[in-house]
Amino acid sequence: MSPQAARQDTWQRIARRVRVPLGFAFALIYLWLAQPSAAMVAVGSIVIILGIGIRALASAQLRKNEELATSGPYSYTRNPLYLGSIIIGIGFALAARNLWIWVLMFVFFVIIYMPVIRSEESFLRSTFPNFDEYARQVPRLWPRWSSESLAANFSRELYLKHREYNALIGAALMLAALLIKMTVAHRSAFSAGVR
Repeated sequence: MSPQAARQDTWQRIARRVRVPLGFAFALIYLWLAQPSAAMVAVGSIVIILGIGIRALASAQLRKNEELATSGPYSYTRNPLYLGSIIIGIGFALAARNLWIWVLMFVFFVIIYMPVIRSEESFLRSTFPNFDEYARQVPRLWPRWSSESLAANFSRELYLKHREYNALIGAALMLAALLIKMTVAHRSAFSAGVR
């Protein structure tokens, strides 16, 4: 293994370990920087629901380490779970109305999620002989057109097994926090105007 490949491998392992704790840290920074408005929270919520739906459909068809998922959303993109997360992030960035959040999200994606995606693809390549053919036909992230149903092979049991409902709960809690921040800011501005 070349020194560059060794460094990439090391960073991929680190990125896999730190992505969840960094996600929680990012959530705190997000709430601090967010400047929500009712209209943008409504627009952001629609985008967030779309991302949650994509993640739900993908997780409900994924049999981790057992078989290569190629149906439903996996016929459109090799990484529908990450695509759903990106869409959720875009929804929250819209709701926050702060350019720095967009910048931080982009950096977070490039330095954390891209190495994780590459690492997962290396694992899939070594585990499933048909992965290379699948990768030639289906793009990594940006979806291609496919006539296959997004809900093909949907399994409620897999959805629950992967605890994908946590994405819905987390999004609802973040939206509630945004609404609280917006309400507090509005009341403070109103109180300052009354004096």
